[in-house]
Amino acid sequence: MSLSPSLSDIAARGAVYVDKVLRGAKPADLPVEQPTKFDLVINLKTAKPLGLTIPQTLLLRADHVIEEAAATEGER
Repeated sequence: MSLSPSLSDIAARGAVYVDKVLRGAKPADLPVEQPTKFDLVINLKTAKPLGLTIPQTLLLRADHVIEEAAATEGER
């Protein structure tokens, strides 16, 4: 299980900063922002062999649930 800042949201906020700098703003004058959107990812494929049961309420709140193995090089 992982709870981390949304990378797509961080990239979008970074683009806003770049735009402001390219339009003449001084980087030192721009405020520091903290992430406001977080992603909850639950890996059921790993939880099962560990004997962990993830409550349904938590699964419903997850942004991403990993249920199957990613394709290996030979399976693509």
